This record gives sequence, structure tokens and C-alpha cells, in this order.
Amino acid sequence: MSEVPEYLNRRQVLKALVGGAVGGTVGGTVGTLAATKLVHASSEVTSSIPAKLPRLPERPKNISPEMLAKDESFWAQVALNYDKARGIVNLEHGYWGKMSKQVQQVFIEKTEMVNTQLSVYGRKHFSNDLKNSAHKIAQALGADSDEVVITRNATESIHNLMRQYNDFNANDTVLFADIDYPSFKETMRWLAKTQHVKPVEVTLPAQTNQAEILNLYITAFDENPNVKLMLLTHVSNQHGLILPVADIAKAAKARGIDVICDCAQSWGLLDFNIAELNVDWAGFNLHKWIGSPVGVGALYMKKGTLDKISPYPGETDPTNTLAHKRVHTATSNFASILTVPAAIDFHQSLGAANKEARLRYLRNLWVEEVKKLPNIEVLGGEDDASSTGMGAFRTKGKVSLDDAKMIQQRLENEFNVFTVVRVGLASGCCIRVTPQIFISAEEMKQLTLALKSL
Repeated sequence: MSEVPEYLNRRQVLKALVGGAVGGTVGGTVGTLAATKLVHASSEVTSSIPAKLPRLPERPKNISPEMLAKDESFWAQVALNYDKARGIVNLEHGYWGKMSKQVQQVFIEKTEMVNTQLSVYGRKHFSNDLKNSAHKIAQALGADSDEVVITRNATESIHNLMRQYNDFNANDTVLFADIDYPSFKETMRWLAKTQHVKPVEVTLPAQTNQAEILNLYITAFDENPNVKLMLLTHVSNQHGLILPVADIAKAAKARGIDVICDCAQSWGLLDFNIAELNVDWAGFNLHKWIGSPVGVGALYMKKGTLDKISPYPGETDPTNTLAHKRVHTATSNFASILTVPAAIDFHQSLGAANKEARLRYLRNLWVEEVKKLPNIEVLGGEDDASSTGMGAFRTKGKVSLDDAKMIQQRLENEFNVFTVVRVGLASGCCIRVTPQIFISAEEMKQLTLALKSL
């Protein structure tokens, strides 16, 4: 954060007020009481911050992420860095992620600072700190700073890209898939209607692999030669399926197709950088697998692509060089944005590859057992290259929303296992299972036992 002027130092102000009250310079009993209230308020806030926090365990040397993933002692020490709710096994961490205790402490301190300094900080110093946080995100993604804009979430980022895309011609087509986020599919249909272009939806199998996925997209390109813009999801929110984004994007670019990539669930769940995906634009969440406070996302706009995305209404960018003109978030949570560097540092200190391997391992613990059950269908990737730590299942032949809700409720009420229902797949509804790195192998067994009892 940029240096705060001395006159904004909260503790110095409180010290002066207390000193004035004791020395009589504030003025009688009223001054003393006022100063006392300020000190008490400060103590209440500070006491909520842990005085001593755990540290991440030292990683064993010369051990692969896959081997480390199985070390329950190591991950039990990692879990000490998080506050876990008691009384239920929460396997729904795809909504938003938990901050570590260290990140939470920074967030509390930044919230306190912003609430104390208010508009003086916001008007005079926040813009530099915003740039610093955006630079930190860009570095972590492997992008240039002028290619990344902070938003409130991936949905805001991707909706802006869709709505402001301006390069359609007559008879063009937009393409998306059943595994895409439901809101984005509806927005693509809206875009097709308002821009008078054709919408095409690709349907992927409930269980699939990288080669099959790529072939289905190439077939869709060949059958629809006028595709101009496509939405491509890196990791599906429904069942954690990984798409071969780089290969699909290569085939798309050879045909002149522009690519928007939904990375809402992938960054932090997978270890990658944005250059590897070879897409034009992408939207990210930092409050899912990176572990920032809620309300921080990012928009990536590859250099040379700004001319096809109009500035946000009310903004101007005559030279098409300013990515931040494609977003207008207005007043956001300053403290959340200020906490981003701490969240990224914690994520990187643990290691992106280690996190990915641990989450895959936890998924495999339940998937390998449940696949043996005759009444359960596991969805998503059939091979490691297509699978993440997220997974999904349903009772065979039971694909309705009511069917999925019934299973979710039974898991929660009878077995104290919390999951979530997902919709949107062409094959039907499902129950998503999303562990986090602080979930133990023993807790995953509770899900397995529950499914064997259904």
C-alpha cells in the first residue's frame, strides 16, 4: 500500500486524544469520556485479530506434488491456517473460497484503515494501491500489467466482454457449450438475438476426455463456418471438467474465431498461466481458489484485442489502448482489493502445483470408491487431464432437479455432508462435490460412506 501521511495514522490520533484527555487539554469530563470510548473501540477491533498465527509447514525436499498430496500430516498442518466450521463436512467450496487466517488478518486491518481514513485515503491514495494489486494479479497470471483490470468477479468481467463485443457481421454465429455457466449461456443467447446472429450450443458427453472434447469443438467449427465469437470454459462449474483450451483456441484462431475464456473456477484450482491458454480475453475470480476476500475478480484482455471490445458505456478510449475503460465498477470494497497481494502471496507460498495435486487426490478418494457402486453415476473427466479437484455425481437414471435436490438434502440432513446441486448440463442435473485443501482424507470418507448408504 502507498505510504499513509502521518496525520492519517490512526494510532497517533488516538494517542493524541488520550493524552489530551489526561492532561486536561481536551476539556473536562466530556473530553475524557470521548477519548475513552475511542480507545475502547480500538481495543475491540484489535483484540479480534489473533495475536499469534500458525505458519505453513515446511515442504519436504525432493518430493513431487503428487506424493505430497498424500501426506496427511503435512495437510493437517496446512489446515491450522484456516478456521473451519464444526458440525458438518463442507464439500461445497466452489461458491467462494475461505481466506487463510493470515489473509483474514490483513483484510481486517485494511478494513479498519479504510474505515478510519475514509475518503481522504480513497481520493488521494487508493488509485496507486489499486494499480499495485492489479500488477500483482498480472504477475501471478503471467500477463502484462496493462492487460489486466480488477473487477468484482468473473461474471462481471465476462458479461462486459459479451455485451461490448462489436465485431459482428451479417450471418455470423456465436458458439457456447452446455457445460458453460448458465448465466453466460443465457447472455450468449441474448447477444445472438440483439445482434441478429445465430447461436449454436455444443453438447458434451456426461463423461469425456480431452481428445473427444477437441473433436466435438472442431466438428462444431466445421459445421458452422460462420462462427465469429465463442465462449470457452476452462473448468466447468458443474462437474470440474477441464477443457483443452489451448488446442481448441488454436483451432478457433485458424478459422478467425475470437475466444472469450471463463476461468472463474480454474485459477488456483489448476496451476497455469494465461499465455498457455492462447485466448483473446478471460475472466477470473480471486475469491474462489486464490483465497482473497469476496468481491474481487479480474479481466484479462490480450494486447491487440481492445478494438473489438467497446469501452463501457460512458467511458472513452479513442486509441483502444486502455483495458480499464472496458469496466466501470464504481465504488467497490477497497479493503478486499488491498488484500489481494496477501492472498496471492499465501497461495504461492503453498505452491499452485501442490494445491492442484492435493485437490485432485481428494477427488480421487471418493470417485474411485463411488465408481464401483451400481446406482451412482460419476460425471466429468474420464482421465487425469480432464479432471480437477471438483467432481459431481447423481443417482443413475435420476436427472431431474427434484432428484438432485433430494440427494443433496439427504447428504446434509442424514450424514452431515454439505454439497450443492448444479444445473445446465444437457444430460441433466447433478450434485457437485468440491473439497478444499484443508479437508482431510478422513472427512472425504464420510462422503463415501454416505453414498454407499443411499
